[in-house]
Amino acid sequence: MSRHPSRSSKPRHPGGTAPWVPAEARETLLVTGLDVLRGEVERIVAAAGGTLRTVPDVREAARFWDMASTVLVGSDIRELPPRRRAPAVLVGMDSDGDALWHLAATIGAERVAVLPEASAWLAEYLSRSGAPEAGGLILGIAGGCGGAGATTAAIWVAQAAARLGARTLLVDGDPWGGGLELAIAAEDAPGLRWPDLAGVSGSLDPDQLSQALPTADGFSFLSWPGGRDVSTEVDAATVAGVLDAARRGYELVVVDIGRGRDALRAFAWECDRIMVVAPAQLRAAVAAARMLRELPPVETALVVRGTPSAALDAPLIADAIGLPLCGLLPHIKGIAVAMENGRLLATGRQRRVQRFAARVLNLAAGEAS
Repeated sequence: MSRHPSRSSKPRHPGGTAPWVPAEARETLLVTGLDVLRGEVERIVAAAGGTLRTVPDVREAARFWDMASTVLVGSDIRELPPRRRAPAVLVGMDSDGDALWHLAATIGAERVAVLPEASAWLAEYLSRSGAPEAGGLILGIAGGCGGAGATTAAIWVAQAAARLGARTLLVDGDPWGGGLELAIAAEDAPGLRWPDLAGVSGSLDPDQLSQALPTADGFSFLSWPGGRDVSTEVDAATVAGVLDAARRGYELVVVDIGRGRDALRAFAWECDRIMVVAPAQLRAAVAAARMLRELPPVETALVVRGTPSAALDAPLIADAIGLPLCGLLPHIKGIAVAMENGRLLATGRQRRVQRFAARVLNLAAGEAS
C-alpha cells in the first residue's frame, strides 16, 4: 500500500494564483536527540512561520505524533511509535551520507532533507504543510535495468492520459539520457528545458510553469535538451520546487526516472507511485531487485517488457523481484527505430499500446482492474 495520503485526481488552486497563507501557526514535531539537527530545524521552522515541538525519542513523541501537522524525524531515530503514520520527512546532515536514504526507506519516510543544503526546500515544504491538498498525482516510471523501456512506457502513458482529457506533464528525469524530447521529435518545440530552471528556488507559480513548457500531442513536457550541452546542473531542491508546482498545475505528472543514484534521489523521492519496467530476463530481475533499495517507500508495481525471446514469464519475474505485476509493455516491431527517428508517439496510437497505458493509468489512480 502507498504510504502517501490519497489525493484527488482533480487539482485545486487555493486562492487562485495567490500564495496560500495559513490561518494559524501549524505545529511541527521534530523527533531527535541531536543538538545540531534541532538547531537547524528550529531556524527553518521559524522561517516557515510555524511552531516547533522537539522531543528526544519516539517514546516521548508518541503522544504528540498524531496531533502534529508535520512529523520530522532525525537521522538518529531508528524506529517509530507503534501504529503511527509514517513521518513526512527524515532530516539529517551531509555527513550522514548514503545511510540517510536507506534509513528513510526502512522507516517509511515520505521525503528526505539533507541539511543545510535542503534548508530552503524544507522551509517551503513546511509553509505548505497546512494547505489544501493540491490533488495532482506524480507517477514515476523507472527502468529496472539499462534499456528496459522506461522512457517508452512513460511517453505512452502520458500520451494516453492526454488523449483521455487529463492535464498531463511528462518529465525527463534522466540528465544523461540524451533528451526525452528527441524520442517524440519535439526538440524544436518552444519552451523551457531543465537547464533554464537551474538555480530556481522557492515556490513556483503552477500556471506560469505550465504556460512556459513546450507541448506535444496534447501533453506538456519538461526535457533535458537533446543534442545540446547539458553542463548546467539542476539540484534536488530545484527539482522538488518544479515538481511541487507541477503537482498543483496538472492532474497527472509522469516522470521518466533515470537510473543514476542522483536522479533516483532527486526524482523518485518526489513520486506518489512508481512503476518499474524490466524485461523478462534473469539478470534484469536481479538488477531491478537491487534498484528497489534506492526507491522511496511508496506503492510500487512492476511492468514486464515483452520480447519474442523472453526467457521467463511475467509472473515469475514479478515474484523474483518482489513486486505486484502491473502489466506487460507490448512488444512493437521496429520500436528501436521509432525511438531513434522520433516516431514514438505514432506507435503509441496502436490498440495494444492504448490497452497497456489504460491499465497503468487505472492502477496508478488506485482503481481495481
